[in-house]
Amino acid sequence: MSPVPVFFEPKPEQRITDHAPPSVQLVDVERGTWAMYMVIFTETMLFVMLFFAYFYIAKGNERWSYEVPPRLHYAIPMLGVLFVANVFLWFGERQTLKGHIGAARALIVPAIVLGLGYFALAYFDNTEHLLTLTARSDAYGSIFYTITSLHGVHIALGVLMLFWLLFLRQYEPVQRPPHRPYHNIAVYWYWLTLVWLAILAILYIGPVVYNAM
Repeated sequence: MSPVPVFFEPKPEQRITDHAPPSVQLVDVERGTWAMYMVIFTETMLFVMLFFAYFYIAKGNERWSYEVPPRLHYAIPMLGVLFVANVFLWFGERQTLKGHIGAARALIVPAIVLGLGYFALAYFDNTEHLLTLTARSDAYGSIFYTITSLHGVHIALGVLMLFWLLFLRQYEPVQRPPHRPYHNIAVYWYWLTLVWLAILAILYIGPVVYNAM
């Protein structure tokens, strides 16, 4: 019987000994990170298609309503909340690399609070918009709430990820999976902020500029 092929042969210093735990192969460490990149890519394509639908519906649609453009006094603070949460997670990731697990864990808490604060601002934002625009008002209302609600679902998933990260016993570097959990979840939050920045520019600022022209 031929031996099982070894695709990732460990270096001599990485071989298992009687006195040290087995080292983690690079492919194992990066697997979760690449999986997160793939998730982000597929979800980005979903938002790209929704933005395409937004502009496609706007072209030649007589019921496209810009009479009352979206308000910005909640949408801009929502971007600020996400950005500040990213700052906490960025510093937290730096602490994990230094081995300061307690400090890294403590920085997750304000990020969670800010994530929940985003929902509070989103509630007031939607409450205000529903006075003049609903999902049944016209095509603009339908696509507007579809995009913003989908982003809200992703924020909720991000908050759940942070809660899970908060109760992990150990962060990176680790010998057992999950590998690089702090980094992977932080990258997801960076992406959420970029998506909201695009939403703010296209769905909020765009109609305001169009209405002012």
